[in-house]
Amino acid sequence: MSWKISVPAPRAAVEAALLAHEDAFDWDHEIVIAGSEISAEKPDEWLLEAWLERKPSRADRAAIKGLFGDLAVARLKVEQMPETDWVTASQQGLEPIRAGRFHVHTPDFPASEEFGVVDFVIPASQAFGTGHHETTAGCLAMMEKMKRHGTPVRNCADVGTGTGILAFAALALWPRAIVTASDIDPVSAHVTMENAALNHVPVGARGGELTVTVADGMAHPLIAARGPYDLVIANILAGPLVELAPAFGRAVVPGGNLLLSGLLVSQEPQVRLACRRAGFRLAARETRGDWSILWLRKRPALASRDRMRIAKRAANA
Repeated sequence: MSWKISVPAPRAAVEAALLAHEDAFDWDHEIVIAGSEISAEKPDEWLLEAWLERKPSRADRAAIKGLFGDLAVARLKVEQMPETDWVTASQQGLEPIRAGRFHVHTPDFPASEEFGVVDFVIPASQAFGTGHHETTAGCLAMMEKMKRHGTPVRNCADVGTGTGILAFAALALWPRAIVTASDIDPVSAHVTMENAALNHVPVGARGGELTVTVADGMAHPLIAARGPYDLVIANILAGPLVELAPAFGRAVVPGGNLLLSGLLVSQEPQVRLACRRAGFRLAARETRGDWSILWLRKRPALASRDRMRIAKRAANA
């Protein structure tokens, strides 16, 4: 059973609260928020809404109010919601998108018949990542850019895979690669397996196949055993990206690649600083709306330990 907290406020206040939420690195990610206008007739009157899978506590209410800073807001409205799959409901009927050579659509729309186009059908589901969000579409386009620049990928990890679409794209671009898709949410792992079958993506542990697992970031024996990687993809949130930067540095080979998104443009400096400290430098970036997509490479000079690990693995093979 889910719950919702609603706060009516001026548009500027709600937009400021949304930015404060994105900058809150200690935010409880079980609280999902969004803002919207209440009616077209009064465009400056907005509503901040927060959804939880538990009854809101006093601390939860305080966290929502805290997003507005010193601004006095109306009393929070707390209500219990009927059982509804809000992710699926919000994604029904989404128009197909084109990101580079990738055409992504839900089953409501036909596949593309254009020559050279890679078609993915991703149903609306309980996991995020149909390809329509700027971050996912941006990652798809950036991966194709990496391919055009001759980037070799033999071993790839997609951390926080959601529906699996970025892992599928990696296999489409580098068909012989070993690809591991992981997510902290068991629902996402299940959805990824279903989508792999729907898109004829081979599942297994060999090159050209996809392995799916439930893992919290990089902290999982399978993730460690299948590394090091020459491409790690993480389309998650800015806070976890900063926390995971040292782990990315340990997991990526010298000269390897890190593709990041899920961060706002305003959060880019913190993420890039954390990655620079972990041994990465910027190769390319682009923005889509308020979101940044970053392609970073690991500096070989800082990776002697990784070279030793690769040599040891080769000797024991």
